[in-house]
Amino acid sequence: MPGLIERYRDRLPFAPGDPVVSLDEGATPLVLAPRLSERAGTEVWLKLEGANPTGSFKDRGMTCAVSAAVREGSHAVVCASTGNTAASTAAYAARAGLRGAVIVPEGKIATGKLAQALMHGARVVALRGNFDEALALVRELAREQPISLVNSINEFRIEGQKTAAFEIVEALDAELDALCIPVGNAGNITAYWRGFKELGARPRMLGFQAAGAAPLVRGAPVAHPETVASAIRIGNPARWEEAMDAMSSSGGAVEAVSDEQILAAYSFLARSEGIFCEPASAASVAGLLAHGAGDAQRVVCVLTGNGLKDPQTALEQAGAVITCEPELDAVERAVLQ
Repeated sequence: MPGLIERYRDRLPFAPGDPVVSLDEGATPLVLAPRLSERAGTEVWLKLEGANPTGSFKDRGMTCAVSAAVREGSHAVVCASTGNTAASTAAYAARAGLRGAVIVPEGKIATGKLAQALMHGARVVALRGNFDEALALVRELAREQPISLVNSINEFRIEGQKTAAFEIVEALDAELDALCIPVGNAGNITAYWRGFKELGARPRMLGFQAAGAAPLVRGAPVAHPETVASAIRIGNPARWEEAMDAMSSSGGAVEAVSDEQILAAYSFLARSEGIFCEPASAASVAGLLAHGAGDAQRVVCVLTGNGLKDPQTALEQAGAVITCEPELDAVERAVLQ
């Protein structure tokens, strides 16, 4: 299937003949979650954005941002990242033949995401600071140097990410009452709302932040955000105003969920629905279970990234490996007990 620029060119800022850097992103599954629906008391669908090429929703925006960079004649792209943007930037830079550089908070990036960025050949810089400091520095760098900044402050990122809303509307024939979505830097909720509005849909936008990194809930930046959900460990979202507008205009809300609630939802999805997402993704489900969705009859929870992005957290939450002797009765005991 062609990538999302080819599929939605009439709704994106690209003309025929423009360069397109694509890994055939988008067209991700929308899966009914029967056990979650029973538990939540409403019909719940899961948008599996971890099925994108690099394992997260970031690819939707990155195909557009990097294609635009090529069109503009850039020879390099840069981003600040908690992990998923780094992996996506590195992959699409490699695909385009551009130099890629990513700035990540030292010791605060999940192993799977770091491995991706390094394997794709990006220059990875570990900053002795947090994501918000990294973003401020790359913004300054992009102003001083001929390099394209591909964080979600880049409008092409939002344009690409809005296509997920198109897919949901198409799949559900616009019958959707609420969307539950994790909120970190707030670009994704901004993009979904833009996409829904363009198609005349107005589901309630329910944004969920980790309690230790919940500036939108508190109404003020968080200087030292902390959460197990590393992808949303952001204290001062770049799309703050747009995100708040999305939630207020749609009759939605922003709420916080604890790390314990996030990890419980993370395990529930894996064991009850067969879906392995990264912890930050599970914030959407944790939020639905903790705060509900009002009288919504049909809800979509966005799962933003694949569980393999953060294997360490998975191993810490999962059961132990069982060892046994190479004998049938030992294997029977191990399997059946």
